[in-house]
Amino acid sequence: MSYHFCPPQLSLDPLGPKWDCPLGPKDLNGEEGPWRGGSGLPPISCFPGSWRQDVGLDCKGSPEGAEARAWTVYYYSLLQSCLQQAGLPETQDRSQVPHTGCPGAEVTLCILGSPSTFLSVLLEGGVQSPGNMLLCLSPAWLTKVPAPGELGEAALLVSKAVSFHPGGLTFLDDFVPPRRATYFLAGLGLGSGQGREAAELARNLTCPTGASAELARLLEDRLLMRQLLSQQSQVAVPATLAFTYKPPRILQGGDTSPGLRLVELSGKEGQETLVKEEVGAFLHSEALGDAQQVAVKLSGWRWRGRQSLCLHPRVELGAVVDTVLALLEKLEEEESVLVEAMCPPARLPFPGSPSTSPEMAMRICAVVCRTQGDRPLLSKVVCGVGRGDRLLRHQNSLPRTLEVGLAQCGLSEATQVVAVRQRVKEAAEAVLAAVLALEAGLSAEQRGGRRARTDFLGVDFALTVSGRALTPVALELNSGLCLEACGMLEGLWAAPRLGPAAEEAAAAPLVETMLRRSARYLMEGKQLLLVGAGGVSKKFVWEAARDYGLKLHLVESDPNHFASQLVQTFIHFDVTEHRKDEENARLLAELVRARGLQLDGCFSYWDDCLVLTALLCQELGLPCSPPAAVCLAKQKSHTQLHLSHCHGPPWPAPSLHAVACCPLESEADVERAVHQVPLPGVMKLEFGAGAVGVRLVEDAPQCHEHFSRISRDLQGEADHPGIGLGWGNAMLLMEFVEGTEHDVDLVVFGGRLLAAFVSDNGPTRLPGFTETAACMPTGLAPEQEAQMVQAAFRCCLGCGLLDGVFNVELKLTGAGPRLIEINPRMGGFYLRDWILELYGVDLLLAAAMVACGLRPALPTHPHARGHLVGIMCLVSQHLQALSSTASRETLQALHDQGLLRLNLLEEALVPGEYEEPYCSVACAGSSPAEARLRLLGLCQGLGIDGPNYPVAHFLSHFK
Repeated sequence: MSYHFCPPQLSLDPLGPKWDCPLGPKDLNGEEGPWRGGSGLPPISCFPGSWRQDVGLDCKGSPEGAEARAWTVYYYSLLQSCLQQAGLPETQDRSQVPHTGCPGAEVTLCILGSPSTFLSVLLEGGVQSPGNMLLCLSPAWLTKVPAPGELGEAALLVSKAVSFHPGGLTFLDDFVPPRRATYFLAGLGLGSGQGREAAELARNLTCPTGASAELARLLEDRLLMRQLLSQQSQVAVPATLAFTYKPPRILQGGDTSPGLRLVELSGKEGQETLVKEEVGAFLHSEALGDAQQVAVKLSGWRWRGRQSLCLHPRVELGAVVDTVLALLEKLEEEESVLVEAMCPPARLPFPGSPSTSPEMAMRICAVVCRTQGDRPLLSKVVCGVGRGDRLLRHQNSLPRTLEVGLAQCGLSEATQVVAVRQRVKEAAEAVLAAVLALEAGLSAEQRGGRRARTDFLGVDFALTVSGRALTPVALELNSGLCLEACGMLEGLWAAPRLGPAAEEAAAAPLVETMLRRSARYLMEGKQLLLVGAGGVSKKFVWEAARDYGLKLHLVESDPNHFASQLVQTFIHFDVTEHRKDEENARLLAELVRARGLQLDGCFSYWDDCLVLTALLCQELGLPCSPPAAVCLAKQKSHTQLHLSHCHGPPWPAPSLHAVACCPLESEADVERAVHQVPLPGVMKLEFGAGAVGVRLVEDAPQCHEHFSRISRDLQGEADHPGIGLGWGNAMLLMEFVEGTEHDVDLVVFGGRLLAAFVSDNGPTRLPGFTETAACMPTGLAPEQEAQMVQAAFRCCLGCGLLDGVFNVELKLTGAGPRLIEINPRMGGFYLRDWILELYGVDLLLAAAMVACGLRPALPTHPHARGHLVGIMCLVSQHLQALSSTASRETLQALHDQGLLRLNLLEEALVPGEYEEPYCSVACAGSSPAEARLRLLGLCQGLGIDGPNYPVAHFLSHFK
């Protein structure tokens, strides 16, 4: 029997003693551990503490037995010990004064598990969502209650918890009424207290869960995971021979790789001949490579976390066979005995190089998280280093960075270190991708609930040499231990991250996923009135609403709009006559009441409908920024003139960012304005959108000429729908300020800034101002980026915009940020798509949450997962290319292949003097330079680049 060669690897199980196999492990439903209802007291702490002991750990109405109480005290002491070692203050007990919250209207991230395992997640949660990350030290602090209308499902209520806040501050809190969990993560692996009660609490919840006993049984089955990973081309696994007794259905008949041999046993006795033949063939196969030893170990849920193995020289066939036969007697159904190849650690940097003394071994530990769009993302890599003759395990080696570990083993050449990190990244992300694909095929019952998912994994790798290339070999999944190891390394640098400049924590993507899933949970089933459907550029709204479970009711002027078939209720109403907005708001409110709509919120993303929406919200008593504030922001000259009088305090005042301007309604106004506003200047429509009609004017004659042209060509809504002509065609003249242009997209709730995203714009084609190119995230220095964010936020506050998602256009001049205009709605064009792709934050969902009076569940300091650089295509410049080499079908195909990112902004290829961009085409990269070069090459190949549309020039700001 032949076996495919698998590179030699290093096992992570402990070596001594030679035989380390517990005789009586208990399964999840057994009697081991305090939360399993049996005996067993917690271990004695290695760190006697000086913290207060008289804290209120009892939960009213849920008394604990003596042993369970002892474990609650132990975990509280363990938390204090962890905080102490991290240099953080002791937990303050404020449970005597219960906290009142808003059940069902606030994010509640709840963790039930060991403080040492989840400390990095808890601290990160305290930064990203202050006061909403809760640690429960006992199942008694939690209660499941049946969920109305959800058969077999239950809501999870938190009566008591330790809450985490920025700076590592923690508080012991009671909640009356209890908080309703919007996300639940229970530690279900090794260790006392991770048993029956925790598993039952996690099962069939209405809220999202990041773990379940059912999923843990699959993930911690070494054989199942070995079989799953052996089928992934990007993941190397050890050569393995498995004897399985009545395997689970998921393993039966499954495909295996040449390096994995699966032998199904019908019984545990009388297998001597079969075992001897199979083991003999395995020990002599090429699959073991140069391995001189094999390990025999058990696989199955009962053996989870058991660091048990028997190590034998490869030549001792009889000893290996005897060990396998002895372990077969211990098997129960769906369990296995594994024979796994082992070898000394690979010599670094390569075989034949001068060796260090003693030879060093390395264990690599990777934490990988599920992010937006169910995409795996490697968040942290740490490693342990030790003597090659002493096998490593998680808790007997100090974690260090991969670079330091490789250097200690003799490899410090930068390009090779980068290559190793990239291979670890690819392998770790492939592991999670395989697990997510497996879960996608499971029923809700098999997963432990409709909302049970695996949101993060810890993967252990050994490093071996294959063809003079260092290759990570996946050994097993150790999610809790890997997370703890990453937290230990982060703890070396003083405890919590205090700001965005610090290195991103391993738990950051996981906490972002917790918040994202919480937001979806809070918004599912919400009834929202949407005013104005928008055009083709807003088609994403309907797909997103279906995905989020939103119930949309639409008010729209076009009775034949395609979206009329995609909503719960369609109200045909002319929203284009804005001089009647107040009257129309009253009429719409009567229509809403007449139809009996029970709305949770009302919002709009369409420029034409923003003021009407604010007035309608006021009529219906729904959350929104005041109509006066929206009107002020909508009328550009009023915005500038108002802010110019906002001198503070506090300082810096919004007046610093205002630009000189003058409203224009007649030729006389133009004549007066040219003497008040420094020229050159910019003329634009007072209520305009999309840069239509915006032009640089050098002198008074140009001002009069442009005013006359706009007055003639753009008189009403029919001349150019959707750009605000329903308010009339009044204009303004404002000073032209030199500098780079930027967009700042803000999420504001209750007058507080929750998130901000800054993008850079390329130079425009003067004298016009139609956007040409963009880059995200910004290339500004951190200080300049902060100035732009604060300027945008101050201008919004100065206008009274206290709740919503806003897009602010500014220029960064030598004297600081200057305001171009405020759009009191979600950013248009590509912005929502780019922010979702790079940061995992959906501005549409955030706007919907604000409209419902819910604080959006957003990370405080979101990190971009790459860079995007894009170019706008115009019908006037690209008609030939858009009809041939860069047709809509071609661009869509390239988008589907992941070669570019397409955002279609217009439906038809119709040229005109007053045009908006037809589409945005972008490329991604690990750096702005990489994305820019990819885009430039693509534009040249598609015919988008040309003498009259020099793409390289438009991208020049992004070098």
